[in-house]
This record gives sequence, structure tokens and C-alpha cells, in this order.
Amino acid sequence: MGEKSLQKRKYILETARKVFMEKGYKNVTMKDIVDACEISRGGLYLYFGSTAEIFMEVLRMESLETDDVFSDNISKDATAADILMLFLKEQKKELLRKNGNLTVATYEFFFSEEIPKKENILRRQFDSAVKIMEKLIDAGVQSGELYCGNSRVTARNIMFVLEGLKISAQTIGVTPETVDEELAYILQGLGIEE
Repeated sequence: MGEKSLQKRKYILETARKVFMEKGYKNVTMKDIVDACEISRGGLYLYFGSTAEIFMEVLRMESLETDDVFSDNISKDATAADILMLFLKEQKKELLRKNGNLTVATYEFFFSEEIPKKENILRRQFDSAVKIMEKLIDAGVQSGELYCGNSRVTARNIMFVLEGLKISAQTIGVTPETVDEELAYILQGLGIEE
């Protein structure tokens, strides 16, 4: 693919992301994306065959961007506790952001589409986050700044709590105080007092 084609593809994905954020997943058609991008139907089909294909690429793009933002904010001399607190701070921002995220669209997508296990990006992201969190906790335990009896179970529990908060934020709503309490509980369990 040439540079111009790559730029067009990126433009389609960025525009489609906005459409999915606004309308969710199940209400978006290829026509919605054609209209938002101001391109022809054939022009869109040169790059993507379905809304499902576009959405999977949007999720991949979103995942890479999130990783970059988080990585860019970690200082070179950050401790495991510093990194954990930065991660949780970023999660709080995401949890409390009502608009401008793909949470609703993502759940609609995974409830409506049959995704083979090996292609399930949500599962891969979750498993990857657990592994990273486990390594982070292990590093904190080794340096003496964290306490944890079972880092794998603790890492998985943290990610389940965050996922539950994400769903709650979109369904029943959560307050900043509730998020703070839950995150403080996680930190206290690791021996970190804010």
C-alpha cells in the first residue's frame, strides 16, 4: 500500500472511530461511515469489507495509542508503585469520561459478533494487561515497595475490578468518589498508602 493509500485508510479509521463513539456499534452502517468520510461506497470497500472489519481495526488502533500515551508518561526513574499509580490514574480518567470513548460500541460488538478466540482483541488486551500488572507487582515486591502474596491473582483481580467499573460507568454510573475508593482499596491491598 502506498503512502497516499495508508493516509486514506488512517483517515477512514479515525473518522469511523468518531462515528462508533457517537452511535455505538450496532447502529453504524457502512453508509454512515461513507457519509462521515465523504467518500464513495466503492472507495470505502477498497479498504474495508464490513463495519465489523473496520471496528476491529479501530480497536487495534485504539489499543496502540493507549499503550503509547501510558508509556510516554512513565519517567525513567519511576518505581513500580509510581507506575501502578499512574496506570490507575489513567484508568480513572477513562472511567469518568462519559463521551469520547468506545466502551459501549465495544461491548455491543463483542455481544453481536462471533469472534474466534484467537482474534478476540479484548481477551488479548486483558491477558496482556494482567501479565504486565503481574510483572509490575513482582518488581514492586522485590524492591520492597509493594506487598503481595500472589501477584498473578492480584493482577487479574485488579483488571476484573477495572472492567467492572468500566461497565458500571456506562450503565449505572459511578462517581469520582466511588472510583477513588475502589482504587484506594487496590493500593491498600498492595501496601500503598496515598
